[in-house]
Amino acid sequence: MSDTQILHLPEVRYATPQLESKREQLVRASEQLWRVQDATGRILGHLRIVADPLGLRYRAERLHLATGAFRIVGEFWRPDDAVQSLLH
Repeated sequence: MSDTQILHLPEVRYATPQLESKREQLVRASEQLWRVQDATGRILGHLRIVADPLGLRYRAERLHLATGAFRIVGEFWRPDDAVQSLLH
């Protein structure tokens, strides 16, 4: 028997969430992150899938260029709600 520890879990590649709105589209940026673009291709923000004990959550984020960090706009149960929060 060996004493092997798992230091990190492997990344799970989630399917791209389906949006009800046809005005915005999602473009994969990483394993759990998508760019939210409008019909002209302008980036509105980002959508990230976050695992929660009750199911998947959809986090709306915006990139803060000065710091290079993402700022959380909100977390939602539906991807459409997260995308709508980026429009306002």
